[in-house]
Amino acid sequence: MNWKFWKKNNNNQPKKKKSKTREWTDAIIFAVVAATIIRVFFIEAYTIPSGSMERSLLVGDFLFVSKVNYGARIPMTPVAFPFSHHTLPLTATTKAYYDGVQWKYRRLPGFQDIKRNDVVVFNFPEGDTVALDAQNDNYYRMVDRFGWQEVNSTHPITSRPVDKRENFIKRCIAIAGDTVAMEGGVAIVNGKKEPLKNTGFVSYMVTFKTSEINLTPFQEMGFKISQMDNFSYQFDGTPELIAKVKSSEYVKSVTEGLAPKGQYDQDIFPHNRKYAWNVDNFGPIIVPKKGWTIKLDSLTMPFYERSIRIYEGNKLEKVGADWLVNGKKATEYTFKMDYYWMMGDNRHNSADSRVWGFVPEDHIVGKALFIWMSFDGEGSWFSKIRWSRLFRGIN
Repeated sequence: MNWKFWKKNNNNQPKKKKSKTREWTDAIIFAVVAATIIRVFFIEAYTIPSGSMERSLLVGDFLFVSKVNYGARIPMTPVAFPFSHHTLPLTATTKAYYDGVQWKYRRLPGFQDIKRNDVVVFNFPEGDTVALDAQNDNYYRMVDRFGWQEVNSTHPITSRPVDKRENFIKRCIAIAGDTVAMEGGVAIVNGKKEPLKNTGFVSYMVTFKTSEINLTPFQEMGFKISQMDNFSYQFDGTPELIAKVKSSEYVKSVTEGLAPKGQYDQDIFPHNRKYAWNVDNFGPIIVPKKGWTIKLDSLTMPFYERSIRIYEGNKLEKVGADWLVNGKKATEYTFKMDYYWMMGDNRHNSADSRVWGFVPEDHIVGKALFIWMSFDGEGSWFSKIRWSRLFRGIN
């Protein structure tokens, strides 16, 4: 490879033959540079580690995620080891990046904006900090909905850069400017109910008329089943599947496992007892939009304080009855970024925006396109590969 391509060749001068070592070195450097450019700006492979998106995505699915659909994000932490995310290969604690150089958030133009119901990969928005135990030389990951919290004053606390935080994948339920709520386990966007269709798992309590039940046919249908007592089982599946169960002559009753309206769950955003919300009943909440101005008061701050302070990088203080933004008294605030509301299809087994709130645009990685490989960890031999899922598009 000619690294001095700007210099003219002297045809009268014989070319020096490259050594095998030099040829291999040039080839490896070219491959690494090309692959890194493709990975950062075009497309990247990801795997599904948890069941929060079942049945749309299964544990063991390998995806291709497009960076160009929404516009590739310019690396915010540009100095990093190739083909790694936040730790070096074969290590659990060694950083694969240098955070002494940080670039501001910028994004190349994309083909489309994020749309409702897109399946999106994004960086975890809740701090994702780690503490180093100097005595044991171990790292302890710690997540705090308010940014970070020190576990022990003797342990140094560091927060990963945004683009080096864990990658999550969820469905975008609401985009910037939307009003989102949930009632009886059904998402409501801008006043319109958006039930899951042929996808995400819901929990049901199924009681049979007899204790002698063959569960195999139900498992083959796609249900995940847990026994509660001799007659009752928890069935995790779609509304379409449970409709078939209800028609069985052996079924006595089917009850959807929903949290009652008005029951307070301390883990649900905005983590304030004024709002008696839970995973199945919450809202309405307005998702922040770039250029949208809110009043700074007791009604808005439980929802938007974190976005103003952490995501948009402002010093926010309350002095008496007044709010100070970057040291100046303020009664209003105008958002600098668009935000999104992300939820897992497996609604009863998903930590999502119901827990940590809005996802800012600078955390967006890309759009999930299709499954290129899928492994079933419980399968054997050829059944380990889910052949029917190969090269399946993601909806």
